[in-house]
Amino acid sequence: MNSASISVVPHGVPLEWYLLLSAILFSLGVIGFLIKRNLITVFMSIELMLNAVNLSFVTFAHQWHAVKGQIFVFFVMMVAAAEAAVGLAIIIAIFRARATLAVDRIDLMKL
Repeated sequence: MNSASISVVPHGVPLEWYLLLSAILFSLGVIGFLIKRNLITVFMSIELMLNAVNLSFVTFAHQWHAVKGQIFVFFVMMVAAAEAAVGLAIIIAIFRARATLAVDRIDLMKL
């Protein structure tokens, strides 16, 4: 095998691929949020959108050799963890009161 037949791998994955993946993940999250009627699925779609934005932040932080984007991702992850804890507690309370997680069957502030 001579050296002319060996292909050289580029430096890494292009920036556009990360942004495309982030856009696809965010779009899937929006579609899941708008279409699905299960409260757990809506909750997971919101988390998917947050992770898509985090991927964009990390991508641009790596592109510009700045740590600020990664620090911002850390704070977004902390807020998402708190939101997950509070959100799941609310979902459990709704399920205990209503015995359903269908968004259409949950009335505002009525028990």
